[in-house]
Order: sequence, then C-alpha cells, then structure tokens
Amino acid sequence: MRAFLAVLGTIFAVAYPAAVYFGLTHFGTRQVTLLLASLIAAGALLKLPSAGRAHALAALKVPALLLPLFALSFVLDDARFLFAMPVLINVILLASFARSLHTELPIVERFARLQVRDLSDAEVRYCRTVTEVWCVFFAANGLTALLLAWLAPLGWWASYTGGIAYVLIGVIGATEYLIRKSRFGRFGTGPLDRMLQSVLPRSKMSS
Repeated sequence: MRAFLAVLGTIFAVAYPAAVYFGLTHFGTRQVTLLLASLIAAGALLKLPSAGRAHALAALKVPALLLPLFALSFVLDDARFLFAMPVLINVILLASFARSLHTELPIVERFARLQVRDLSDAEVRYCRTVTEVWCVFFAANGLTALLLAWLAPLGWWASYTGGIAYVLIGVIGATEYLIRKSRFGRFGTGPLDRMLQSVLPRSKMSS
C-alpha cells in the first residue's frame, strides 16, 4: 500500500502543473483550489495509517505547507498561490541534499552504496560533487518556478514546471551517468552498460 500511494503521489506531483493549467483555463480559481486541496489532504490522510512516525512526518510536510497557501488562494481568489507546489518540492529537495553534505554520507553516496559498497576515495569525492550539483539545480529550478509563477503567463509556468524542468532533470541524470561510467567503469551486465562499455573510454580513474 505504501508503494502504491508513493506511485500515486509521484504521478500527482508530475501531473500537477498540467492539472492546474487545465483547471484554471476551464474553471474558476476557487473551484480548482478546493479540488486540489481535497486531493492533497486525502492523499496525506491515506498515507498515515501505513506510515511510521518518520514517514508520517514526511507525508504531512508538503500538505502542511501547501494547504495554508491554498486557503489564501481561495480567500483572495488569487490563482498564483496554486503555483507554489513545484517551488516547495524544490526547496525540500534542496534542503535534504544540502543537509546531507554536512553528514558522513551525502545523498548521492547513499544511493551509490546501495549498488557498490566498496567505493574508492575518488568515487566518494565524486558523489559529494554530484550532490552539490543537484543542490545548485534545485535552487535554480525552484527560483525559476517562483519567478514564472509571479511574473509570467500561466502557460509559461505550466510548460516549464510540467515539462522543461523534467527534461533538464533527465539531461543532468543522463550526463552524470555517462561521466560516472566513463570515469569509474563499474559496468553491469545489462544491455545499456554493455553498449557503453564498448564505446566509452576504458581507462578507469580510481584515485
């Protein structure tokens, strides 16, 4: 159930800009606000019974930040408060990645160690650098979403937060994957890794 709700939450977050755009171009601000607030509140309540304390706090973090903004949107009849979700998601991700830089295991290194436990010193440094790169991206992405929310037409905001931002994430992720494979090897047995092993430089930097 937890995995199913996590998938639904991801789908909702990805589809949120398109849903806001469709709603505001067909219905009033207050109608859209009530619908979105109901969906977010219902999703948070569904997660609580199957979540431990830590997961429950995480499940309530975004709703606790969004619902007051939705209340302002409803009272003031101002749709701009509905545009806050992508900004808040980037702020939360930035905080998580930045906070991990002050621990022994930055977030990227934690994910790396799920696949490879014996990381070299060079790989550990690389993971920290990649974590810093994601911090810069989340800061820039959140700021862009904020500026578009307050200064640009609805269509621009929806296009960026619902499409361009995900393309940028894909480009950064793919580029990082290629750099990591080229620099450290660690090729698996899958078809993609076999193909990359045949075309990427074979030299392996380990220090």
